[in-house]
Amino acid sequence: MSETRSDGELLRAVAADADRRAFEELYRRYAPWLTARMRGRCADAAVVDDVVQETFLAVWRGSARYREEGDVAGWLWRIGSRRLIDALRGEGARGRLRQALARLRHRDEVSAEDRVLTGVEHGDLAGALVRLSPELRAVLQATVVDGLTTREAAVLLGIPPGTVKTRAMRARRQLREALA
Repeated sequence: MSETRSDGELLRAVAADADRRAFEELYRRYAPWLTARMRGRCADAAVVDDVVQETFLAVWRGSARYREEGDVAGWLWRIGSRRLIDALRGEGARGRLRQALARLRHRDEVSAEDRVLTGVEHGDLAGALVRLSPELRAVLQATVVDGLTTREAAVLLGIPPGTVKTRAMRARRQLREALA
């Protein structure tokens, strides 16, 4: 009967000895969970799969180092969410908008907010969104389109919660001015 190693023990074995079995066990434990979480943020399964692979590749190569602060799932989420943001930035605002619209199509009940977001790509709002800085758009994407809390958006974007609140306020103000 084999003994189950803790997450910390697995990570130490991967970092110190490039222990392939430890890495495989870590991957089996967390890849399905990370994939499910990422699919809640991105409708493109190929992008999600790439991001999950890049996340674990960073762990294997040692470019992401666990400092034994907090849980391993949260640490992996921070690595993955940053890689997801980088991937989405590469697609630009239109790619993120397409993903948001794809998520909306998969919902059973269409709310007033969903109807507004569906019309975003072709209306005045689309132009106003494009004129926002990438940082402000990312906060709106996380908090409005993805429905994350301030704390979740902060983790996803790798910024303090206060910065999320400030950027959201600035983005809304700029949108109001652009649409007035």
